[in-house]
Amino acid sequence: MTFLDLQAPALRPAEGFYTSQVETPRPWPVRTFLPVGYEPRYPYPLLVWFHGQGGNEEHMLRLAPRLSRRNFICISLRGPICVGPRQHGLGWSWGDGAHAGLIEDYLLRAVELTRRRYHVHSERIYLAGSGEGAATAYRLGLTFPEKLAGVVSLNGAMPRVNRPLLRLPQMRSLRVLIAHGIANSVVPLSLARADQRVLHAAGLDVEMHTYPTNHKLHPDMLRDLNRWVIGHCNAEIGV
Repeated sequence: MTFLDLQAPALRPAEGFYTSQVETPRPWPVRTFLPVGYEPRYPYPLLVWFHGQGGNEEHMLRLAPRLSRRNFICISLRGPICVGPRQHGLGWSWGDGAHAGLIEDYLLRAVELTRRRYHVHSERIYLAGSGEGAATAYRLGLTFPEKLAGVVSLNGAMPRVNRPLLRLPQMRSLRVLIAHGIANSVVPLSLARADQRVLHAAGLDVEMHTYPTNHKLHPDMLRDLNRWVIGHCNAEIGV
């Protein structure tokens, strides 16, 4: 099962950042990055970004053109809990799973909205989270494995509280990329390695890389993320 096939309109908007919103049941933002030379007839992979603790959707989406200006449509969502002002604006959190139902609905509506406006490949939808956002990406990926192509954890770990059950055999089709700083004291490397072992034992395709950094993102993480997704897309079409 995948997201419903939706007819993408014949648009050719410019590369850049766009804002829209969904009702879940209150309005929540969906920040979108469109690639350069957007081609309405081409089904793009979709990356859904989840910010870290104290981040926001704008701050996270700024990674999109650094990842690739051509290969993906990206959207960024906002955590439901406001944690106050930060240097980059108001900061938000995803919480410990208490808002799971609201976040699930937010994701589904945001993807549906994006697919109505732009041409997204229904079987190439990836969730990518940084820090706390990685736990949310994991939780959603394990909840809806049949709707997604993969999950990316950037300096994060699987949720230790209210962790969803591993749904076998549905989740075996879910790919996972783990990118982690070796000096990360916020989310120790040992937790990421434990996640790798659990997911591998469950039969998932898991790839893990470590980087000479702490809890901050290393530029090579984005390089490897781009390579990982495009590599899977090319493998599917036999390139």
